[in-house]
Amino acid sequence: MKKAFKITLLAMVAAAAVVYVAGRRPSQAAAPEAAANPHAEHMMTMTPEEHVRMMASGGDIHANHALDEFARGVAQGAPANLKLPADDMGVVARLASSPRKGEYAMLMVDGKPMRTWVVHPAGNGKATVVIVIQEIFGLSDWIRGVADQLAAEGFIAVAPDLVAGHGKDGGDTSSLTTQQEITAAVLQLSAPEIAAKLAAAREFGLKDKRANGKSGSVGFCFGGAQSFAFAVAQPGLNAAVVYYGQAPTDAPPAARGTPPAPYEVSEKVANVKAPIIGFYGGLAQDARIGNTVAPTEAKMKAFGKVYEPHIFDGAAHGFLRAQTENDGANMKATEQAWPMTIAWLKKYAS
Repeated sequence: MKKAFKITLLAMVAAAAVVYVAGRRPSQAAAPEAAANPHAEHMMTMTPEEHVRMMASGGDIHANHALDEFARGVAQGAPANLKLPADDMGVVARLASSPRKGEYAMLMVDGKPMRTWVVHPAGNGKATVVIVIQEIFGLSDWIRGVADQLAAEGFIAVAPDLVAGHGKDGGDTSSLTTQQEITAAVLQLSAPEIAAKLAAAREFGLKDKRANGKSGSVGFCFGGAQSFAFAVAQPGLNAAVVYYGQAPTDAPPAARGTPPAPYEVSEKVANVKAPIIGFYGGLAQDARIGNTVAPTEAKMKAFGKVYEPHIFDGAAHGFLRAQTENDGANMKATEQAWPMTIAWLKKYAS
């Protein structure tokens, strides 16, 4: 059974009072938003991990991925390769040695602060803005590393913290201490809230004095699904990249205990303007997402949309983050997918 992520077309653009504050955390004073999640009341009596397990048992694709990550042991780090994003084991060292030195910006979204990581490319020339959309693990060091790598390739990378308002005392990812807590907070996010935060991040990026007026998105797992959804919601987006995330669906979740139905892609993908490229683990390794690819390809083709999926046999869900796993298949997928990511963004959004 698969959890349906209902996607709204409403892209609420926040007012843009923005202040750069390098390394500073957002104010914790604002009260958290009331969660628009049907499980919110029950969640009050559950631990974060119990909440994640409940969502996974209900078929939530990304909650299942989170459980896989919770159980994952310490992996060997990938060898340093400055042409690829660092993996999760090497990203802290990569960020420390980066000549780009990204900084935090504070955006106001519906009157509430959202910490956002911003990295500029070298030089003073104009550049495309790329919104980097987090995994279910919030605005992590690894996501900041991906943003840094995009800047190394010549893009203005903007990575919003979607957890903002759902952390401790209304804080963001930085206010929480465990993956379980962060994951539970991400699972509270509603589609309209995500759309508003991504729209605000894009508008902020496009107002940068170095922005060339074009924009793209790149997302991973939960963020991959949101990158696809953002292409549905944002007609001004020029290109979208989806890493192991599903297209939006309007189908309700199947009843517990029933076999999963064939994936039904939302008719709203007819609104997509941006060409989309997708990267996926092998069908045997990531059936939850892999089974959504063929229906997505058929639906996008029926609407005459540009959608180019790539399935890497043997690679796992999350291969770009865990590059040394699956007997070399994850690294092989990374070495192929990342150059295609850069080429796609340069072809359609530069």
